[in-house]
Amino acid sequence: MEAAPTLVHLDSPFINFRDFDFGDGSHGYRWVHTKRFRLPADAPDDDTSVLAALIAHPCFRDTYDGAGVQDWPRHGQWWLDRIGPDTYRPVDEATAVEIIRSWAGARGDVPELLEARLRQEIHTPIRTATARYVLGPLPEDALHDYGPIHIDYHELVLIDRPAAVLILLVAADD
Repeated sequence: MEAAPTLVHLDSPFINFRDFDFGDGSHGYRWVHTKRFRLPADAPDDDTSVLAALIAHPCFRDTYDGAGVQDWPRHGQWWLDRIGPDTYRPVDEATAVEIIRSWAGARGDVPELLEARLRQEIHTPIRTATARYVLGPLPEDALHDYGPIHIDYHELVLIDRPAAVLILLVAADD
């Protein structure tokens, strides 16, 4: 494995399903939190090194419970030291899109305005990525001291080398 590159955090768009009209349906307290990073020009071709850089980045330390990024050994529902590049498995475009589509529609129809935003901000980056990874199942002892806090949690990492961007995408509900 090559040395991990230094990633630069660009922004963290947030899509809150509560902001959309579900009519008589339920938004189920779902949301998508995206963290975008700039890959350096000299980023190694080895995705394992890039994933290691993401895991080492301070912005990765987020439990997605509203506390934001903290200096603690947790990520999502898990202890940080239980997550490594090898806990992510590669997926193709169709699988990545289906993970988000089936999760978003699990409680019924998705409003058209939300669907359009998901297409633009989530599905398009999935399609343009040169590599896509999903966080695989972790053992029970990987749950941190107050996890699990989400009912349904999905995590994707998208690497778009031509655009020099890495996207960490978390889709969950409270």
